[in-house]
Order: sequence, then C-alpha cells, then structure tokens
Amino acid sequence: MGGLPDFMKLKVVEPLKALFKDEVRRVGRELNLPDTLIGRHPFPGPGLAIRIPGDITPEKVRILQEVDHIFIDGLRNAGLYDEVWQAGAILLPVQSVGVMGDERTYENAVALRAVESTDGMTADWCKLPYDFLAQISNKIINNVRGINRVTYDISSKPPATIEWE
Repeated sequence: MGGLPDFMKLKVVEPLKALFKDEVRRVGRELNLPDTLIGRHPFPGPGLAIRIPGDITPEKVRILQEVDHIFIDGLRNAGLYDEVWQAGAILLPVQSVGVMGDERTYENAVALRAVESTDGMTADWCKLPYDFLAQISNKIINNVRGINRVTYDISSKPPATIEWE
C-alpha cells in the first residue's frame, strides 16, 4: 500500500477560506449573487456527521437528515429562516423512554439549535415562537422513525459553541 496514485494527489483550493461569513456575504453582494445564496445558513464543513456525537451509522445519518430537513423547511415556511443566522439539529447520544399509542418506546432524542450572529464569533440563541417549536417538534416526532423526544438548545456562544463537536 504505497499511498494514493499521482492523479489522486489533489489540492483543495479555498480562495475565501480566510473570510468570515459576513465578509463572504459582502463579496456575494458585490458579485450580485442571488439573496437565496447570500443568506444561506453556514453549513458545517464536515457535514451532518459533526452533529452526530459518538458512532456514525447510516441509520443515524438518515434520522438526522430527516429531522434537519423538517426544521430548516419549517423555518422557511414560517418566514423565520432569514431571521436565523444558523440552524440545525443534533442527534443526541442518548435514548429516551416515550409512549407511542399504547406502547412504550425507547428511541433517540434530538436537539434543535438556532442562533443569531453576524460573524459566528459570538452568537445568541434565537427566541423562536413557542407555537413554531411545538409544531416542528410534533412533526419530527410523528414523521421521523426513531425519534421520540425533541429539545431546543438555548445556549449562547460563549460559553457554548454553535456546533456540538
């Protein structure tokens, strides 16, 4: 095993790597990019896997993708997406007892996180409407197999970070 073949020794080119999100957005405005691209929430470089503490399995990725999709689409549909700097879901490394119908369940718990910031160096948790959080929680629990508990992270940065890694 002599390593990668020569054609696989690629170099990542990241011309905007040193810029903060607010600076990238200014560049986007100067380039007249669409607001939907400029206002897109930051996404973790390692992808959703960083939001799965512990072992990463295809099943955990499926669960988190479904939860994240419901949360982000819910923010868009409620007109809240642009009020939030970054949002996402974290699949917690705990299981919780619940009740579905007449049966006890032992399923996963997720945390939803939404923050407001300008550059990501500091952030405050978003005070999303309770009705919205209740609607999203119910939709997640009723539609994502493997979830029976939804929490909302109200930690600011600092002391917490935006992601949970």
